[in-house]
Amino acid sequence: MNKLRIDILRELKINGGKDGLTEKELIKKLGLTKKSAKKVTDALSEMKKYGDVSNKKGVWKLKKPDEYFRAYVVSINARSGFIAEISKKGEKENGSEYFVRGKDMRGAITGDIVLAMKKADASVGKSAEAVVLGVLEESDSLLSGTVVAEGNKLMVLPDKLCDAPLFIAKSSIPLKLGDKVAFSIKKRGERHYDHTVEIKESFGSSEDAKSSAEAYMLVNGLHTEFPDEVLKEAQKIDIDEIDNDEAERRLDLRTEPIFTMDGADTKDIDDAVSIAKTQSGYKLGVHIADVSHYVKKGSELDKEAFQRGTSIYYADKVVPMLPKELSNGICSLNPNVDRLAFSCLMEISEQGELLSYRFEKTVIRSRVKGVYSEVNKILDNTADDKIKAKYERVIDRIPTMRELAEILYKNRINRGAPEIDTPETKIVTDENGVCVDVKQRERGTAEKIIEEFMLMANKAAASLGMREEIPFVYRVHEPPAEEKLIALSETLAALGVNAGAISEKSTAGDLAEIIRSSRDTDKYTVINNIVLRTMMKAKYSEEPLGHFGLVMPEYAHFTSPIRRYADLSIHRILTDYVYALSKEKLVKKYTKFAHEAALRASITELSAVKCERECENFYMAEYMKKHIGEEFDGFISGVTPNGIFVELPNTIEGMVSVTALPAGEYEVQHNVILTGAANGKIYTVGDKIRVKCVSVNINSGFINFETVECGKIQDDSNDTEEKAQGLLEGLIR
Repeated sequence: MNKLRIDILRELKINGGKDGLTEKELIKKLGLTKKSAKKVTDALSEMKKYGDVSNKKGVWKLKKPDEYFRAYVVSINARSGFIAEISKKGEKENGSEYFVRGKDMRGAITGDIVLAMKKADASVGKSAEAVVLGVLEESDSLLSGTVVAEGNKLMVLPDKLCDAPLFIAKSSIPLKLGDKVAFSIKKRGERHYDHTVEIKESFGSSEDAKSSAEAYMLVNGLHTEFPDEVLKEAQKIDIDEIDNDEAERRLDLRTEPIFTMDGADTKDIDDAVSIAKTQSGYKLGVHIADVSHYVKKGSELDKEAFQRGTSIYYADKVVPMLPKELSNGICSLNPNVDRLAFSCLMEISEQGELLSYRFEKTVIRSRVKGVYSEVNKILDNTADDKIKAKYERVIDRIPTMRELAEILYKNRINRGAPEIDTPETKIVTDENGVCVDVKQRERGTAEKIIEEFMLMANKAAASLGMREEIPFVYRVHEPPAEEKLIALSETLAALGVNAGAISEKSTAGDLAEIIRSSRDTDKYTVINNIVLRTMMKAKYSEEPLGHFGLVMPEYAHFTSPIRRYADLSIHRILTDYVYALSKEKLVKKYTKFAHEAALRASITELSAVKCERECENFYMAEYMKKHIGEEFDGFISGVTPNGIFVELPNTIEGMVSVTALPAGEYEVQHNVILTGAANGKIYTVGDKIRVKCVSVNINSGFINFETVECGKIQDDSNDTEEKAQGLLEGLIR
């Protein structure tokens, strides 16, 4: 479709409305001269012939106006893309994403504003489809790719845009074959493969995970460096000591046995704890770095923190929300120095009930920089004299901490909260940033103690927001959609698991029971993952919608303002509350802010999680490159028509393509069974399997396996076909 026709459709859609436009009005809206009138007349005539527009009494209107819409290109890969409809207010409509086939993208890239047309409804369960008619506003998005050779020319093979290499405009950046690069579109063509690109940055070899991660960060707008104006503000706050006048105005807790507990390498220490046994239970203090005292609303630091939303952690890297001058300095609760804090002081009964709580601006002095591994040794009585000496001033509090944490944990389980394990990956790199090992991160008792204490402080913060009915930023987790619960029931049945308690009305307790009953079986990891995928994603909201997974009506994030903007937002609101600003003024000052902060925090969290996952894939592939040809035991973690995914004990996941499986016509049954092999083999999620690593692509983070032992091991005394049918019958019972 030529540009003039696209422009006409756009004007009729955006400015024509129900009344339409005359040809004269169209020419004026399009900014054309009278000499161009015939072109418009001819275009309208042709469009009328094809049924795009209608004419009545000289007024032109869209024939089917509801089929056309403005959209934002959300994502794109070599064969397809997704666009999101834009509302009249210029915002992306929730739940209005459309699938677009690659040939129908018209050369659009991520960030473009396009004119699109809806296609007939897709099959049940499939995304709605659309066709891009043309680009209305071109974005200046960066993309990533690898430098390749075509004859004697260097070109760029994009990571996601298309499968064909693109021409490079003259570049002052030195390039080598195999370099990982970021580029922009210099000159657009009608199709993706017609674009000419301009190299913006080269990161070194695409065979290095570090290069791929750096390129991913840049093209996704995740900046590792801070703007100069932000750094200038941070440098002014880069001090070693707190303001004594400010300390005088605060509750002084410097004589209390307060201490921190984190990983050994942690530098941004934003939480500390204190505990004491009382006649009626426990006094628990959770003391959080008072970041909001230093990061003022509207400052350059605040604007940058709002844009970033959260810190990002991958491999050996941290991309902080705040400059290190704050996060590792005056806002870090380092031992044996005075620090400003925002403290949640709680009274908890012997049964673990939150009896009372208050929030205070405080000044504290941490006794020791606790390390999880060391505290775990104290708890299991394996600590040596050096560790005991280090914790001398607080060691008597550690058993009390475990005692209270066990009560709180038991209460959480009794409420019906599912014990979902989400194994974290630990990437180990050498001095050059090359991945030398991949492990599953271990969580000991000390980690679980801190988790329970932070949950209580977060509960108290949300309880205050709800009780006082003031603007707030809540951490919410809504119940799973009914169709997801029904699908879960069918999936569990396919795996041979009794899912009788699971229905569209299932509670968190029902899901918890499924996980608990499978804990000592070989299907535990798979069932845990399936239940996790059934749940909604947690997000932030100015409305207290409750937390399904924790079975809490009140929950917020108060405990990490150094690395999460949602927490910093709460600190800012609670500061004014503590300083007795009236409810009316709080509502006026923070209603809009709470909405914007919650929305931004949700968006940036999703972006950070995706980044961390993608970057970890690069490093995993780099690690497995040294193990090509080796065999590993794993389990089937997922099935698709294209093959099976296999996860190894160290959390690395790779794929066995259907081309490496026995010949057959494969299809997926209820997302967990792959059938169709000519020899009768079936592949079920959870099956143990032995694989060999045959190739990797660090540039895409892809690991390619082949099976050593294929599919489910069959019992010779039974017919293979009958066994497969038995598994599938469980879906209807």
